[in-house]
Amino acid sequence: MMTPSWDHLRSFLAVLGDGSLSGAARLLRLTQPTVGRHIDELEQALGVVLFTRSRAGLTPTEAALELAPHAETMAAAAETLVRAASAEAKEDRGTVRLTASEVVGTEILPAILAPFMERHPRIAIELVVSNRNEDLLRREADIAVRNVRPTQGALLARRIGTIDIGLHAHRSYLARRGTPRTLAEMTGHTLIGYDRDSPAIQALRALGLPLSREMFSLRTDSDTTQLAAIRAGLGIGGCQSPLAARDPDLVRLVPEEFAYPLECWVAMHEDLRSVRRMRLVFDHLVAGLDAYVHGRNPAP
Repeated sequence: MMTPSWDHLRSFLAVLGDGSLSGAARLLRLTQPTVGRHIDELEQALGVVLFTRSRAGLTPTEAALELAPHAETMAAAAETLVRAASAEAKEDRGTVRLTASEVVGTEILPAILAPFMERHPRIAIELVVSNRNEDLLRREADIAVRNVRPTQGALLARRIGTIDIGLHAHRSYLARRGTPRTLAEMTGHTLIGYDRDSPAIQALRALGLPLSREMFSLRTDSDTTQLAAIRAGLGIGGCQSPLAARDPDLVRLVPEEFAYPLECWVAMHEDLRSVRRMRLVFDHLVAGLDAYVHGRNPAP
């Protein structure tokens, strides 16, 4: 079995994503026959059929789907190589790929990053907003803001603290429906919550809360959608308390009965600590998130 070339794997990923040779060719700025030849040669090198051809396009086989994660890992490594070469290690220029959860990436990081990017205009930030933990060892991201303790080795990780999650509602909702004083009094209220089970929900159940999706009138697994619904006065839902404190119309409910601590960490691969732009972003995030978690104004 011959070792496939990176050109062949790039063409494979492009065809896998687009479903056609022509679309993959446009994406890679190659000719369609070249992409087709890459797929044929890759199939010969691996000794498997990767796509079945039909009028609708190219459909990946089981072999192609099994190969895809490995090719994607190589693509991520290649992108990291490009980012590492985009500037000298000792200079404050180049690209930093940062990942964070929906709420942190949408609601918290922009204000933290604004003064940093003003001071360092030659550093470009690629912000990946996802509740999935990107793999730093596979270089899917350079720096990650996480809500669980990093367990992988070879990471430089800093614990910021815990973010208090509480139940909140908009004043307009409470004016219409009344203010519940206990969890028991929330029966009959419009509750905002999850659609599918998740580790966070399982952790809440471990605290003794008998949660089920049927309790919620609005069900969504998007944290930012839940937050928007709370702000719109739709009902009662969970929200980060430091974030809610910024809006005088959001009211904390039953803090004595419901408070969930969410950890906050900043992590990056230890090999990147000597790259100046990486360390600058890492240290700035640590300081900015520390101010957010502990209710202080961030440093200018």
